[in-house]
Amino acid sequence: MKVLLVEDDRLLAQEIAHALRQENFAVDIAANGEDGQHLGETENYDAAVLDLGLPKINGAAVLRAWRKNGSHLPVLILTARDGWTDKVDGFKAGADDYLTKPVRIEELVMRLRALVRRAAGHAEPRITCGPLTFDAQTGVFDLNGLPLRLTALEYRVLACLAMRCNVVVERSELNEKAYEGDADVDSNSLEVIVGRLRRKIGHDMIETVRGRGYRLTSGAS
Repeated sequence: MKVLLVEDDRLLAQEIAHALRQENFAVDIAANGEDGQHLGETENYDAAVLDLGLPKINGAAVLRAWRKNGSHLPVLILTARDGWTDKVDGFKAGADDYLTKPVRIEELVMRLRALVRRAAGHAEPRITCGPLTFDAQTGVFDLNGLPLRLTALEYRVLACLAMRCNVVVERSELNEKAYEGDADVDSNSLEVIVGRLRRKIGHDMIETVRGRGYRLTSGAS
C-alpha cells in the first residue's frame, strides 16, 4: 500500500513516514501544496495524509482541486486546526477522515488502513482468498491459519493482489504501489518479488496474465 504525505513540517513528516514504513506502507512526501497537488494528480496512491496549513497552496485548496479533477483518492486531513468549522470545511472540501495534531501514530495507521480497505470495496476487515487471509485492519497475513512472514516489498505486492482476489492487477499498478517515487527499480524486480511470494504461498496462488499483470486466485473454478 502506498501513501502520499503532504506535510511542511520536515521533522514531523519524517517521523510519520518512518512509522508508516515500519507498517509496510510505501510513502512519498511533499513539503508544500503545489507539489502535493501535482503528485496526487499524476501518481497512483492508496490514500493521502494532507495538512491544511501548507506553503504555496493550502491543503483545502489542494483537496478541492483533486475532487474537481475527479479524483477518488481517500484523503485523511491531519492538522493542528481543531475547530468545528475547520472540520466542517475539511469534509466539505472532500476529506474522508480528519485527525488533529498531535496524533498517535497507531491511530493514524488504523484509520489509513480502514480508508484503503473501504475504498477497495471491502466492508469487513478480513479478506479471504483461498487459504490466504489478509486482515486489512491489523495488516496481518495468514496462510492456512499460520502467520505469513513477508518483506515490505512482498507485503505491498501481496496486499494489492489480495484486495482484488481473482481480479487481474496490472504490472504498472503493482510497481507503483510497491515502490516509493525515488526508488531505483530494475525492470525485472516485480518478477523477482512474485517469485518469492509463490515460494511462500504456493505457485498456483498467483497467476501470470501475459501482457497485463498478475492475479491472486482463490482456487475457485
